[in-house]
Parts: sequence; structure tokens; C-alpha cells
Amino acid sequence: MVEPDFNALGERAQSVIHLGSILHCVHLMPVAGNVFISQRVKFHNSLDAFQAYYVNKYINHHAHKIAF
Repeated sequence: MVEPDFNALGERAQSVIHLGSILHCVHLMPVAGNVFISQRVKFHNSLDAFQAYYVNKYINHHAHKIAF
């Protein structure tokens, strides 16, 4: 499970990374718990709508080898 990182002020931590440091994209599945997900959650606001995410290691064989 992965969670967003926050700085000392409670704001979401941000940084610039070099594109060469990205190894592979991941498929994130939100941890929704026992509540219904609002229909207002769309692709552009879904990262802010949830507190934690599961990394889908079964999306393809590359993700399974890299993630675990």
C-alpha cells in the first residue's frame, strides 16, 4: 500500500524528478474501505479523493517483477 507524503505544514510534498529515474508506471487502486465512492470522483481528482492506494502488481509481468 502507498500513501501520499506530506511536509511539516501538512501540505502534499512535491519535488521535480528526472525522467530517466522513472523505471515503470504503476496501476494504483484506491483504498475505499466500506463506503461508496462518490460519482463526483473522476480521473482528474481521484488522487486527492483517497488517503491510500494499493499497487496492482498483477497488471502485467513487468510490474510483478519490479514491485515485489
